[in-house]
Amino acid sequence: MPVEMNDWIVSSIAAAQRSTGFMAWNTFLAVVPMVASLWLFRRPRAARRRLDWWVGLIVFVAFLPNAPYVLTDIIHFIRFIREGATLGTVVFVLVPQYLIFMLIGIEAYTISLINMGHYLRQQGWRNQVSAAELLLHALCAIGIYLGRFPRFNSWDLITDPINLLRYVAQMVRQPQSLAVIVLTFGVIAMLYWPLKHISLALALYWRYIPVQQDTNN
Repeated sequence: MPVEMNDWIVSSIAAAQRSTGFMAWNTFLAVVPMVASLWLFRRPRAARRRLDWWVGLIVFVAFLPNAPYVLTDIIHFIRFIREGATLGTVVFVLVPQYLIFMLIGIEAYTISLINMGHYLRQQGWRNQVSAAELLLHALCAIGIYLGRFPRFNSWDLITDPINLLRYVAQMVRQPQSLAVIVLTFGVIAMLYWPLKHISLALALYWRYIPVQQDTNN
């Protein structure tokens, strides 16, 4: 193997490994609300809203911003480029790695809200689905800002609520913070709408295949 190729492989592996740690952790946090949504909204007895259901709903809302939050990790991708990553490493290693990572996060968010919408329709609240989605987009935009800039975490709602509320009270009086939140809200909403319909279309397609196969057999 040529020395140049060997050096490129070694440097590419090193670049990928630099992102592995936070990607694994952030992916785990992104999947938490999706798993919670399955338990809350897809169980046969999900309509029975007991105390554990309400606790699960709080966990779902608190952790939901972690799913679209992965989009902000693009800053690490930019940093690696600025630090001198080669074009080959960027194109063949970092771009696929970050695309997969961000797709997992935003798709976990999309599935979570699809599950919520399914539940609301089952409860006869079809007309409230869009309003609930927009509300969660807004809450996630706020949560992403709190996570990216002052570095609050979902569990700070329990472990550090005073400082969290104090910061939020200051944040709402800062035009720059509000502008970032509004921009984040727009990005989330624009990504969610097509992904929702693509995900629903794929779900229907996968359901149709076994039926078609049984019919042909």
